[in-house]
Amino acid sequence: MYVQGFLIAVPEGNKDAYRDLAARAAEKFAEYGVTEIMEAWEEDVSDGKVTDFRKATQAEDGERIVFSWMIWPDKQTCDAAHQKMQDDEFWTQGMEMPFDGMRMIWGGFSPLFTMGRD
Repeated sequence: MYVQGFLIAVPEGNKDAYRDLAARAAEKFAEYGVTEIMEAWEEDVSDGKVTDFRKATQAEDGERIVFSWMIWPDKQTCDAAHQKMQDDEFWTQGMEMPFDGMRMIWGGFSPLFTMGRD
């Protein structure tokens, strides 16, 4: 198992546009081999004294935090998917981002521990 995690700030008024984009992208990622995707809209995000989700994404007034992840069978499948994305017109045609991608934080992780999964 390989996990990609994402953290972004999305203007509150773009919630539906973000959900629509995420759903379209999820279908494409499923074609590439992703096994699970979670897109979570801010419900209860506290301000920290040193750092927090808002500071990490440089969230502005009126923006909400989206915390999401994709689970791949392995890193090789994920890497192959990213290679396919380079040549897939899906990602360049009609793909307007309803958020500032420059402030997106993302990375890949190998699980240390899981609970509730096979």
